[in-house]
Amino acid sequence: MSRLKGKRALVTGGSSGIGLETARRMLQEGARVAITGSKAASLEAAQKELGDVVLIKADAGDIADQQKVAVAIRDAFGSLDAVFVNAGIGDFRPLDQWDEAGFDRSVAVNLKGPFFLIQQLLPILGNPASLVLNTSINAHIGMPNSSVYSLTKAGLLSLARTLSGELLSRGIRVNAISPGPIATPLHGKIGMGEAEIKGLVSQIPAGRRGFPKEIADAVVFLASDESAFTVGSELIIDGGMSTL
Repeated sequence: MSRLKGKRALVTGGSSGIGLETARRMLQEGARVAITGSKAASLEAAQKELGDVVLIKADAGDIADQQKVAVAIRDAFGSLDAVFVNAGIGDFRPLDQWDEAGFDRSVAVNLKGPFFLIQQLLPILGNPASLVLNTSINAHIGMPNSSVYSLTKAGLLSLARTLSGELLSRGIRVNAISPGPIATPLHGKIGMGEAEIKGLVSQIPAGRRGFPKEIADAVVFLASDESAFTVGSELIIDGGMSTL
């Protein structure tokens, strides 16, 4: 298990869910890993699970914090070979219940922060390097109450293509993964109970939610040299929800 041996990787939102599992898989594959999170307690709990990782407390929606992340990475690793831009929030509301503050927060965390994080990381990204953006199948489907979440994820998906075109000459590949429903704490955080989750699963041809490891394995592939010819692409991992 050495597909990332010698590589230095950053996972944003790495203290829980998909991010935590991806950090675990990257460590298993030989990478040195740094993770970000907005809460010190969650980062410390993640470190107990993961072991030797660099912890960076940062708000994914705060532009100044993105510079802080880049400085911490430079100090810890010198440069970076792989980045999983994963930190995000899911705020689901009917159109008539949105206000400007909620809209701005979702856009800041899910789109604006990631954009400026990539900008801040540019000077320390290696050649070659791999960026993987965590988008969503919500960028493709008209799920009720997901308007703002979906537009932020569609923006990230667009970035995977445009930044690939812009950065490829520097040896930086940018790709996207678009998960469907994954069994993480997110569904509980947004108020989904057992009945709502069963209703969601009924829409998935595979008959279940995905597992965080299934997303993490895809990120490891895109971060590794195995995907050297994969550029500006989107890998949909949703049990057929958006494709069948």
